[in-house]
Amino acid sequence: MSSTFANTTKKTRAPFRFDMVGSFLRPQAIKEAREQLAAGAITAEELTRVEDEEIRKLVAKQKEIGLKAVTDGEFRRSYWHLDFFWGFDGVEHVMMQHGYFFHGEETRADSARISGKIRFSNHPFLAHYSFLKQLAGDEVIARQTIPAPAQFFAELVRGENEQEIGKCYPDRNELYKDISTAYRQAILAFYELGCRNIQLDDCTWGMLCDKTFWSTMVGEGYDVQELQNLYLRLNNEALRDLPADLTVTTHVCRGNYHSTWATSGGYDPVAPTLLGLEQVSAYYLEYDTERAGDFAPLKEVSGDKQVVLGLVSSKTGQLEDKEQIIARIQEAARYIPADRLCLSPQCGFASTEEGNILSEEEQWAKLILVKEIAEEVWK
Repeated sequence: MSSTFANTTKKTRAPFRFDMVGSFLRPQAIKEAREQLAAGAITAEELTRVEDEEIRKLVAKQKEIGLKAVTDGEFRRSYWHLDFFWGFDGVEHVMMQHGYFFHGEETRADSARISGKIRFSNHPFLAHYSFLKQLAGDEVIARQTIPAPAQFFAELVRGENEQEIGKCYPDRNELYKDISTAYRQAILAFYELGCRNIQLDDCTWGMLCDKTFWSTMVGEGYDVQELQNLYLRLNNEALRDLPADLTVTTHVCRGNYHSTWATSGGYDPVAPTLLGLEQVSAYYLEYDTERAGDFAPLKEVSGDKQVVLGLVSSKTGQLEDKEQIIARIQEAARYIPADRLCLSPQCGFASTEEGNILSEEEQWAKLILVKEIAEEVWK
């Protein structure tokens, strides 16, 4: 079988054949500046200037290696998701008894908890996006990555957080409506700033794929399909009636902290709902290890939606074998046309500011490998 796919469409909208998920390892300058801010040695404004300079370098590097959609690396965030939640009205930053439990590690214990009605107003991420958009110019797409509405809900009901919901939302349906409404307003606010590519990062579906998660976290007899339907409702209501030229994609994550992972299991339990019914244009799916199962669930991808195969690991600096990756792309093409496939690392390189255990040089080598494979496969 040939290693290339002929007569495939040249892509002008995300996702791209050579793509990435969004976060990058934090430069030493940002790490030091954050430590100085915590010690009271510099001001928040001085930290912002350091972040600005490092983001300028990052965007230039992304352009240099040929990425068509760029991010700010999430350099201004501590977490891929919590910082965004904290920007909503009615949400407070709290510390819990425990962080998130990963395979062999526990994260810091920060969380987001309801303190009032959830509303979108002057979210700090809007200014962050404006800066990125200016750097991207007309050469590349400035992509905004945010956690999905379903992920927000999952945080609000996590552990002791759930006890606070009833004080503000005796009726859960009102909570669901406010979450989706706040998100839709946020998405439209990014659009008004020129954003044409929103990516919803979402671990909730990965948790639903893990049988161990269900036995340890929710016990027996829980209606898994009911929760899938709720996640779908939260996400799709936020994506309702958006402008036609706005591309919305989603990344389904299985945990990415300090090169560790959180959940396992193939996509089979969620494929009909997630891949068939969620109103996005494309799915960034983790497929870098056997923990993600096989490609058979891809047959559930509806319409002309696309899939970005996360076959290259962002958790390790060791480069994958190019021919093995090509063979796996060919295998995936048995279930979904090759013209609807793309390639990327399975996740970002630093979902939290700690980052994964590899060097910046190894990070860029991973992306260059993805580019080389994509150019060979989709000539």
